[in-house]
Amino acid sequence: MGFTVLVEDESIFIHDALVRRRMWVPEGKLPIVIMTGSHQKTCVFGALSIDGRQLFTQYDTFDRFTFLDYLKKLQNKFHKVILFLDRAAQHYRSIIVRKYFEKNKDILRVEWFPKGSPEFNAVEKCWRQGKDDLLVSKHYPKFHNLRNTIAKYYRTKRFHLDITKHLLRNMR
Repeated sequence: MGFTVLVEDESIFIHDALVRRRMWVPEGKLPIVIMTGSHQKTCVFGALSIDGRQLFTQYDTFDRFTFLDYLKKLQNKFHKVILFLDRAAQHYRSIIVRKYFEKNKDILRVEWFPKGSPEFNAVEKCWRQGKDDLLVSKHYPKFHNLRNTIAKYYRTKRFHLDITKHLLRNMR
């Protein structure tokens, strides 16, 4: 059995209103946006495979321990993996993560995206679409409402992105 090519990324969702779109407001009136004032956040880890499979998992934080846990979930689902990662400190500075890479080098190969090049990572589109669908001009009265909505969205949404086009971008 061969290797599966994966791209992986993380995104943080903050429990507050996000206003990105224009909205209709009566002339002379100011728009009213309900803000929670909350600083609560949740982190979603996501991976897309070259064959269209995906794995999204939600955590309370993004640190070396949650990243290591997510790596183990990826290995469990995809087995032999070529994994494209950005250079977040949790990916390459952590000793426990580097030891995990070394211990599993026969079944886990890591390739690094160029610094400052999110356009190569198709998962970035998943985050943009998810934040547009879930956060723009939406109000969640409680943090658990937001967490549950995010979990359901990424559990059921299929993104159908061609990761090869992203990986080979600007290669002409």
